Amino acid sequence: MDKLRLGLIGLGNIGTTHGRYLRKGEVDRCELVAACDIVPARLEKFSDLKTYSDSRELIRSGDVDAVLIGTPHYDHTTIGIDALDNGIHVLVEKPISVHKADCERLIAAHNRNLQLGFGAMFQMRTEPLYQRVQGLLDQGELGEIRRINWIVTCWYRTEAYYASGGWRATWKGEGGGLLMNQCPHNLDLFWWFFGMPSRVRAFCGFGKYHDIETEDEVTAYFEFPNGATGVFVTTTGEAPGSDRLEIAGDRGRLVVEGGRITFNRTQVPVSEHLKTSSNAFSPPETWNCEIPYADTPNKGHAAITRNFVDHVLDGAPLIAPAEQGIHSVELANAMIYSSLIDDTVELPLDAAAYEERLKRLIAESRFEKKVSETVASADDFAQSDSTARARG
Repeated sequence: MDKLRLGLIGLGNIGTTHGRYLRKGEVDRCELVAACDIVPARLEKFSDLKTYSDSRELIRSGDVDAVLIGTPHYDHTTIGIDALDNGIHVLVEKPISVHKADCERLIAAHNRNLQLGFGAMFQMRTEPLYQRVQGLLDQGELGEIRRINWIVTCWYRTEAYYASGGWRATWKGEGGGLLMNQCPHNLDLFWWFFGMPSRVRAFCGFGKYHDIETEDEVTAYFEFPNGATGVFVTTTGEAPGSDRLEIAGDRGRLVVEGGRITFNRTQVPVSEHLKTSSNAFSPPETWNCEIPYADTPNKGHAAITRNFVDHVLDGAPLIAPAEQGIHSVELANAMIYSSLIDDTVELPLDAAAYEERLKRLIAESRFEKKVSETVASADDFAQSDSTARARG
């Protein structure tokens, strides 16, 4: 195979984004040949391709070698399993599934078909800023991590956003709100940088700012196996928002904010200084510097898709193996679950218990979703996001 024939499943906001760069030919050796959506009007924009209203027909058509799944979240699991079990490579949008148990089912399908490519659209891993941070942590520049604070409140959304789709911010349609749609990227980076915590205590505001039934504000506290602690704060109801990641280690403090990485590096480890210094109050001396990193145009959604194509055609390592997508889902599930039961949640999360709780939320929901007939088009939503973040 010298070219990958790709089918796009789901043509809403994110599907429109993927369709745009694919049709411009920005991914070498990849040809967008088919599109699928249950909404006929969306297919009209892809009339030059083979179009389908049923993903099962596309998967069995023989027209495609791979699919990029950009549907509402629950369908990521069912469509992904169907594709893998029918010999089709899969690149799936975030989150790979709504809850941990479904992640395990999707991953099991790939384990039955290990010859197939299975990637996740975690494009923030391609950002040079975050690659530099990950490199510093891997190299042990901060020493043992002691504390993490991440305030990411720049995910502002209006009522018009939530009214743009009946599935948005409902337990039945999305399985969550802010944590399942906007924050999977932050949560993916969180575990990529620091590993998984051992305990989570979270407080979620369900419909605190918007007319929705799921979370639009979260404050969470984490404990890690080595004794480190972390705080994660996020919302879609605050403006102007912040995006500040602060990491304290035995060798100083790293701050990521405004596209800059600043490092206050202690000349000696803090653990050594506090036991050996004869001065009762003075902290260790520090070197204060800004960490440089080289920007590159090879980033974002298209970079993940290029890497996926290279993986399928050449065996290149995946930037974001979809199996790793279970970690961000588990973190989101644990935060929601902790808030629902008003208690600390131990990790690994009990996947079956959370799935049952989610089913109860769906069954007991009396929420009536308001869907506007006059909201902006998918193109408008995609183009309005100038930060190039996930357009969920």
